Amino acid sequence: MAARPLPRKRCGVAGYRSTMTDRDVVEALLDRHGSTYAQDAGIRLADRPAPLWQLLVLSLLLSARISSDLAVRAARELFDAGCTTPERTRDTTRQQRVQALGRGGYRRYDERTSTQLGELADRVVGDFGGDLRGLREAADDVDGMARALQRFKGIGPAGAAIFLREVQGVWPDLAPYVDDLAAKGADRLGLPTDPDRLAALVSAEDLPRLVAGCVRAARDQKVVDDVRTVTGA
Repeated sequence: MAARPLPRKRCGVAGYRSTMTDRDVVEALLDRHGSTYAQDAGIRLADRPAPLWQLLVLSLLLSARISSDLAVRAARELFDAGCTTPERTRDTTRQQRVQALGRGGYRRYDERTSTQLGELADRVVGDFGGDLRGLREAADDVDGMARALQRFKGIGPAGAAIFLREVQGVWPDLAPYVDDLAAKGADRLGLPTDPDRLAALVSAEDLPRLVAGCVRAARDQKVVDDVRTVTGA
């Protein structure tokens, strides 16, 4: 019978000292399920216009009712087809984008999404000169950033949350961003759900990876079971 994990201990007024069990769970999660969705899509995320645009495209794709694997594949196909910046996306035709989405297995939403991508590129170029850092500068806080993202057609609450979960690694003033879905996964893994306490378990650099792993745990019980097997929990 597996040993019962030790209780968590508070340290100071706002401090938090994790148990070894928490550390073991986080280590296993990062090792086995801790790639960010941006990494899976081949995006080398940085505070620069091109990768920020690519993350916005990925966020749009991931927010549809389709598997994350297909969304990631479709993003890779779009980037291979030239949609790596809003300007280059505008240079592609609607049919070229439809075909790229189809190659990625995104056929159910290919026509609509192709149109949305064209409109999104026009908006980012027209309003921000192709540079989403202007969007960050215009937002007062993380809630304002979420609202600003949702002004883009095709980006709803889910898409905004995806973008914010990933971008906090390069926009650290938004961290720690742990939305309800990530908190659900943390809870299933027995980890703290409070953003500050969860973030205290990793470096700032690894926080997006931890949050991505928690999202996978929320969506797939197999992730939870795998981590438990590795840690002996």
